[in-house]
Amino acid sequence: MRDEHRWLQNLVGDWSCEHQWSLGIGKSQEKFKGSETVRSMGGYWVVCESSGEMPGGGVANTLMTLGYDPEKKRYVGTWVGSMMTHLWLYDGCLDGEGKVLTLETEGPDCANGGRMVKQKDVIEIRAGDHRLTTCYKLDADGNWHPFMTASYRRKR
Repeated sequence: MRDEHRWLQNLVGDWSCEHQWSLGIGKSQEKFKGSETVRSMGGYWVVCESSGEMPGGGVANTLMTLGYDPEKKRYVGTWVGSMMTHLWLYDGCLDGEGKVLTLETEGPDCANGGRMVKQKDVIEIRAGDHRLTTCYKLDADGNWHPFMTASYRRKR
């Protein structure tokens, strides 16, 4: 097993999370709660299953897979959610300090009529029992704007 695969094991466990979500620049943020269970699959992949509150009410369920492709020398993965039909494909890399995984993807912009937009999810290991994910989208101005932050705490 490579170091890149070992890094993914930081995500394994049961987590509670709090999301902050904004549908646009300058718009107010809404807060939501949820939980996530992450399991290892053969030491090469992690499977992340989440459930939580959604903007507008109701519950969303999501499933993310992450792994490392030694041929591409890149992290790869997928994300699907019960609130949409799009399959998100991830491609990314870890920073030099081994604390931040940036995953690039493309999909519908929920705030702007579903037009396709480049996005990135940035997963930061803050401590062994705390991680932060920030989601950004590339707007027409060419700048990355955060629209969702999720703070995860490992359950004891």
